[in-house]
Amino acid sequence: MTSPFQVSGVSYFYNGLQALQDISLQIQPGERVALLGANGSGKSTLLRLLAGLSFPRQGSVSFFGEPLTEPRLREEEFFFAFRRRVGMVFQNPDVQLFNPSVFDEVAFGPLQLRWPPDRIRARVAELLEHLDIAALKDRPPYRLSGGEKKRVAIASVLALDPEILILDEPLAALDPLSQNKISELLVSWSDRSKTVIMATHDLDALEEIADRCVVLESGRIAGIGKPLEILHDVALLERARLLRPHRHAHRMPISASHPHVHAKDVEQS
Repeated sequence: MTSPFQVSGVSYFYNGLQALQDISLQIQPGERVALLGANGSGKSTLLRLLAGLSFPRQGSVSFFGEPLTEPRLREEEFFFAFRRRVGMVFQNPDVQLFNPSVFDEVAFGPLQLRWPPDRIRARVAELLEHLDIAALKDRPPYRLSGGEKKRVAIASVLALDPEILILDEPLAALDPLSQNKISELLVSWSDRSKTVIMATHDLDALEEIADRCVVLESGRIAGIGKPLEILHDVALLERARLLRPHRHAHRMPISASHPHVHAKDVEQS
């Protein structure tokens, strides 16, 4: 089967600064790929290239073997086929929520495709229930909490049932309940029903939500491997600034800081 995305020798410049340098990466159908890296490492930029929102200065990105370029996306047939198959949830949900109510937000995509009203109502009700936001359906999105907004944004993207999901920090800045709801979704796609590419800082949930990890450092790929392999590579995580230093008080009147890997079962091998 052709790969959903093939990235070959891609470099990208933003405001005169190099955000990505010589990135080559293949995404397999049905896999969940986590992009790991500190702020400024290039994660969000790479996601925007895959979503067809930005385009590389050097190298190429292909979508199921076809070039993903600005001229290609101007072609109406390719544009609509791509947007139906690929959905993106931004790190800040405020940039994609614009309808007067949660119901309207989730129904917006199906309405544009002129689905029958009964089908739209059923799909919206299903997603609102699944993401535990049914009670919010008449609320304006701007009056929701950050976690509620994130779940509404995900529901609006899932409304058209895209086969590929691109998620920028889906667990960031959420309360525990919202994190759990979204983590459950990510885990549910372990059956390879969807191809998922996500940027995340969350090492604790990595083994459950991802099949493969790509570590970015200063716009370059610093490492690729299964979650447990990456979590055991402490030197790589330190270099990529993914470990949090902790200070501990000891018996002597001193304290010492050292990095910790906070991930379930990471010490088991």
